[in-house]
This record gives sequence, structure tokens and C-alpha cells, in this order.
Amino acid sequence: MVNHTPTSVVTIERFIIEQERQHPEASGDLSNILYDLALAAKMITNKVRSAGLVDILGSAGHENVQGEIQQKLDVFANETIIKAMDHTGRLCGMASEEEDGIIPIPGQFRTGKYALLFDPLDGSSNIDVNVPVGTIFSVVPKITRGRDGTMEDMLQPGRRQVAAGYVIYGSSTMLVYTTGQGAHGFTLDPSIGEFLLSHPNIQIPATGRYLSVNDSYQQLWHENVRQLMRRYRGLEGDRKPMSIRYVGSLVADFHRNLLGGGLFAYPRNQKSPEGKLRLLYEANPLAFIVEQAGGRASTGTQRILDVQPTELHQRTPLYIGSREDVELAESLVA
Repeated sequence: MVNHTPTSVVTIERFIIEQERQHPEASGDLSNILYDLALAAKMITNKVRSAGLVDILGSAGHENVQGEIQQKLDVFANETIIKAMDHTGRLCGMASEEEDGIIPIPGQFRTGKYALLFDPLDGSSNIDVNVPVGTIFSVVPKITRGRDGTMEDMLQPGRRQVAAGYVIYGSSTMLVYTTGQGAHGFTLDPSIGEFLLSHPNIQIPATGRYLSVNDSYQQLWHENVRQLMRRYRGLEGDRKPMSIRYVGSLVADFHRNLLGGGLFAYPRNQKSPEGKLRLLYEANPLAFIVEQAGGRASTGTQRILDVQPTELHQRTPLYIGSREDVELAESLVA
């Protein structure tokens, strides 16, 4: 006789509600922001899934504020998130990697006590070759008076984030987020259109198996960075060699390392002395997640979450992943 023991299926909505109950003073606004982002992720998923069948591949024909050619799916993802979030009354403003300045809340809608910063489609240069791409988001509290969000609200150090997360559009769609109560992963079940809890309380190993770094910049690195990479590979010292795994999509590389252990590195180099990755849209939210999972994130000389931003599109070097691997980077790079 088959024993049909019922199993508990936990949707993202149920999980967020249960976490919210631990904070009786919560207004529910932050929970609703996370629901809205999950809805936007479902809409983007549908477009990514049909990317080879409809005319959304390739370039949209103009550059974004970073000087990069926007992809058609980039533009769609950016507009989808804005339209999902701008009318809810929960945000005072938004900032996107694809937009020059603050994205205001239209005058006909109420504003709220949070600001949203996001990279709508990380790794979009890989769209045409079917490599996983992702969405990264960060939520910070409004700290100024008045109806609308200001630059002061946006330019807060990462330690003030109240929520952060990412969505990876891969063989399955997964959403990972934190509100400071651990990092939790949800997988989209396309048959019912719901994100289901699949990876509760993610913990990254203290040392990792994988090294994710773009070796093509090796000649531009400073000698201490080259020495660090030799250590990771087991060519110097007594470390066990790490395996090289580099997709070129930050979300994909970070996700692998978060679950399996490892380090993603984008060091400063002679052409990019300030680093390449964006502090507010990429480094801060992923740093919040990795620290909640027991890992670490650093510029090489400073904890990422302690960096005081000075501009919306500020860039930073980044070492992120397993705690001991990042500590080794800090000991050599600093």
C-alpha cells in the first residue's frame, strides 16, 4: 500500500506572511513590494522563455546611461518593473541601471516609505546565446521628508537595505531574497504560476569549489591580484585548487557559488581603476544576500555594505562569496 503522506507546499506569499508575523509592527508594505517584484519576474520569465520565438532578441539600437547598447529584452524588463511598481503607493521613487536619474512616482499615485533600486536584466549581452540572465533588486527606507524620493534616499550604504534579492531566468526561474532573516530561494512552478519555497535558509560553505573571474584582464591586474589568483588555483601556497567557472552573467555566477561555495571576483584593473560592477544595483543587494547566507562581500579593502555611495551609477571592485575565500582576497589585495 502506498503511503500518501501530505507534504507542505509553501508559496512565496505564505512564506512572506509567516515572516511578517514575527514583526507585529510591520505595515505590510515591504511584503507587498516583494509580491509585486515576484509578479514582474513572472512577466519577464514569459518573455525570456519565448525569446527565440518573438522579436525581442538583439539590440534595441541605442545606448543606456552606462554607454552600453541596450538589448530589446533589457528595455522590456525595465519597463515591466517600473509599471509593476509605480502605482502601488509603497515607493517614493526608483532607480534603474538603465536610467540616468531617479524614476519618479507619477503625480496621480500615492508615494510610500521605500525606494527601489534595480538592474532589470543582468547579463543581457548573453541573451542571444541562451545563457541565463537575471534581475537584481534592492529596497531601502525613505529617509527624507516630502512626497518624492531624493538622491539622499537612493545614496544609502548597503547596510541600510531592508530587502534585497535576485531572479535567475535559467532552466528554471528562481527568486532568492532576504529581509535580514536569512536568505531563501523559491522556484517558479510554471504549471500553477507560483514561486514555491525550494531553498530555505541558504548557507554558503566557508570555502568554495568555484572561482568565477574574467581571466582576459590578467595583464591589467596589479601584481597582488595576480598572486591572489595563483593562490586560488593552487599554484602558490597550500590551498586546494578551485575550479574555474565563469559565465559572464553575474547573477548566474553568483547563484552557482551561493549554492555550491565559491568566489566571484571583478578586481579593479588599469583600465577600470574604480571597478566595473555597479554598487547600488549589483554589489549591495548581492552582498546583503551573501552575508545573510554566512558569506562575505568586499571591495578588497572594505566591506561592500559599508561603502558610502556618492552617485547613482557608482562602480566598485567586487569579491563576493564564501567567507574564507573573500578574507584571503582582503589579506592580499589590501
